[in-house]
Amino acid sequence: MQFAAYICLVVAAMCWGGNTVAGKLAIGHVSPMMLTSIRWFLATALIAAISLPQLKRDWPVVRKNLPLLFFYGIVGYTLFNAMLYSAVKYTTAINVAIEQAGIPMLIFLLNFIFFRTGVSLAQIIGFAMTLLGVALTAAHGNLTTLLQLGLNRGDGLMLVAVAAYSVYTIFLRWKPPLDWRTLMAVPAFGAMLSAIPLLIWENANGEARLPDGTGWMIAVYTAIFASLMAQVFYIKGVEWLGANRAALFINLVPVFGTLLSVVLLGEKLQLFHVIALALALGGIAIAEKGRPKRVAPATATAVAD
Repeated sequence: MQFAAYICLVVAAMCWGGNTVAGKLAIGHVSPMMLTSIRWFLATALIAAISLPQLKRDWPVVRKNLPLLFFYGIVGYTLFNAMLYSAVKYTTAINVAIEQAGIPMLIFLLNFIFFRTGVSLAQIIGFAMTLLGVALTAAHGNLTTLLQLGLNRGDGLMLVAVAAYSVYTIFLRWKPPLDWRTLMAVPAFGAMLSAIPLLIWENANGEARLPDGTGWMIAVYTAIFASLMAQVFYIKGVEWLGANRAALFINLVPVFGTLLSVVLLGEKLQLFHVIALALALGGIAIAEKGRPKRVAPATATAVAD
């Protein structure tokens, strides 16, 4: 059972890492907001197919918490992915993958600021390393660019995505007591609805592009693998290993995203990428190892990449 849990969690991280590559491959085949809209339309239909009976049973609780559940979909699903798919138009998929390592660090910071969660010296050191790694990536290896406020547009958009997903995760501490299928279905529906205004905006700017054959394959990948399969596999991993141990596997997302970018996109892995990835993942590992014995309830859940 433990081995099966590891397989599920590794596959989930690989699917989410592949989402970054999918966004890069989509350029010229389908526009970012069109991809976001189609992804969540298809994902909602697929999730509904496995969730409808449970959703009916959970409806009284859903109705009372509809704004919060829609907020999860708007911020964690739509905003995160819309920013990611837009970011890869202006920066490399490797950069986008590594910058996602900043999510655990920002979650830690927000928890400390708003909820005064316990903090250890190891966590401070670890997340400082992660921050340095993300900053190095965003600055393309030259930290003086950040001091001069010369940030690449794509890296800036990805940092917005990181912030959006961190806020989404923080708000999960208030998630209602619902079956996991319902917790997937309702935010996905909210994501589908909230993607429509973005698509209208993109079309008004003359940038909307209907998918061609390749675009449809990419959209189907994001709906089936990054939205449905990855979520289900991650949830199974949590059931078998527990949330804390399973959450560590999310740190593999930037690793798979980086490797897949090199293999499938032919992007060049530069020295600053290797240093940044080592700093980010090493920092997360130190922070996890040195976290206080008594911490606030975990807010980790499946990633919405």
